[in-house]
Parts: sequence; structure tokens; C-alpha cells
Amino acid sequence: MRHRIAVVALEGVVPFDLGTPTQVFGVRDRSGHRYYDVGVCTPGGTPVRTTGGYSVVPEYGLELLDEVETVVVAGVHWRVAFGGGPTEVHAALRAAARRARVMSICTGAFVLAAAGLLDHRPATTHWAFADEFRRRHPRVRLDPNVLFVDDGDVLTSAGVAAGIDLCLHVVRRDHGSEVANRVARQCVVPPWRDGGQSQFIERPLPPPGDSTTAATRAWALDRLDQPLTLDQLAQHARMSVRTFTRRFRDETGLSPGRWLALQRVEHARRLLETTDLPIDRVAAQSGLGTAASLRQRLRATVGVSPGAYRRTFRAGATGAR
Repeated sequence: MRHRIAVVALEGVVPFDLGTPTQVFGVRDRSGHRYYDVGVCTPGGTPVRTTGGYSVVPEYGLELLDEVETVVVAGVHWRVAFGGGPTEVHAALRAAARRARVMSICTGAFVLAAAGLLDHRPATTHWAFADEFRRRHPRVRLDPNVLFVDDGDVLTSAGVAAGIDLCLHVVRRDHGSEVANRVARQCVVPPWRDGGQSQFIERPLPPPGDSTTAATRAWALDRLDQPLTLDQLAQHARMSVRTFTRRFRDETGLSPGRWLALQRVEHARRLLETTDLPIDRVAAQSGLGTAASLRQRLRATVGVSPGAYRRTFRAGATGAR
């Protein structure tokens, strides 16, 4: 049976936040197979108004939460968010959280917090509402600077496009990088942004004709197996190190070194999933040096050894330790 997902829409739901999980999790593979079954539910199964000036008519009521493996609370208007949502939703979420994975997008975190599901946990929400969130929910370990937080069975994202990043992260966690990248291509979005990336990306799209680091990033991705220094990257971009570093951070939200380290780990994950290369060869081809370094980086990123990661995403793979 396919993994079942319930998307909870409350009065004042944000259309983008509601559409994100239904779109990302609703993508099919080349043969038409769906990876997930997704349903939208509301309290009582009644229509709810969106912030976009129209209403949504759901197929289900909150009883859907009793039948699924993942629950996603979509973002809502700040007035609804600050109130925490209906108490009947809190009870349904608490019951679901005892056996299912629970997620929120943007201000949906206020609803999870009001239900008590984020107490003493790390979480995030849209940076614009961070102060109000801290005031109302001081027991939550809020980090308003990241795109999303994966705390195992409870996951939260920042606003708008960060919800896409979180949903793709979940697809990657469930099915591996190859499937997640395929889903991203079908959604025409970047395949991967690390959850720890800053929400504050000042210039994700440089003005036409302006200098950009995009070509250098593409160049670096083709050379992950080679040592790459900041001087080399800046030289390729035909910029000073200072200018390159500033523009790189403006465009990606990360320093060049942090970005490069994350790309190396992501490449190693793809090699583990799609090849039978020995662990030391995977480490070398991804530019991480030694098998010990790969083990350390992968444990820090996904919490498992290379061998365990390969066994998870390549059934029957042998020879990895």
C-alpha cells in the first residue's frame, strides 16, 4: 500500500502552502505510479476560505488523520495562526502524532505548537512571525533562520518555497535522492536545498546582466572529486575573493565552503544509492577524501553510516560496511 498523507486545511489557509504538499507528494513516476496517496481534510469536512479570496471544498474531515502515516498542517493567515486553530484539531493532531509523522508549513507551526507537539523540540516558521511565536510558545526551541527542521517524527518549515524544500526532503528521506530529484524536475524546482540554509537570501535571482556565481557553481559540481579552493572558485567567476564570497552568499544563503561541503555529501548519497562502488571510492569521487571522512559527514547529515544508508535505499546491496 502507498504511504498515505493527510493535508489539514483550516479557515484562512494559504493557497500556496496547501498546494505544495498535494503537488509534491502527488507526483507520479514514469509508469504512472503514485508514491503517496494524498487527501485534504478540514474540521467537519466543510469548505474553508483561503487567503486567496476563494474557498476550498475538501474530500475528508479530520477522521482522515486516523488512517494516514503522515499529517501536514498547511500555513494559515496570521490571525488564525496566532490563535492556534480549533481545539478539535489539536486533539486530532495529538492522537495522530502517537503513530504518524507530523509536519507543518510556515504558520502551520503555530497550530502544532498550540497542540503541544513542539514543546522542547527544535522547530521553525516564517521569520516574520518569529517574535510572536516565541512569545506565545516559549517552550519551543525556535530557529527562525533555517528553511526547515527535521526532528524525526515532527518536521516544520519556514514560509512559502521552504515548504517545497521540506516536502522534497521527506521524499528523499522516504525514497532516496533519485526519486526526489525526479519529483523536483517534474515540479520544475531546484532538487535540493539543505534545511540549514538561511531564510535570508537577499538576491536569489540576480538582475539581468549582473554578475552571478551560477556558472561557477555548475563548474564546481562537475569537479567535486577534485580539491577546490575559494581562490579557484573566485578566479573562475572572475571576481575577487571578497566579491565572490558576498555574491555567493547573497544567491545561495550559504558560504562557498558550506555549500561545497553539502554538495559533496549529496553526491556521495547519490553514488551510494545508484552504484556498487566501495565506500572509499565513493568518498574519493565525492571529494570527501577518506571513508572515515565520509562516515563522519554522513552521520552528521542523516544520522547513519554509509553502509546503512546504502542498505536502506538499495535493497540487496552487499559489500558495504
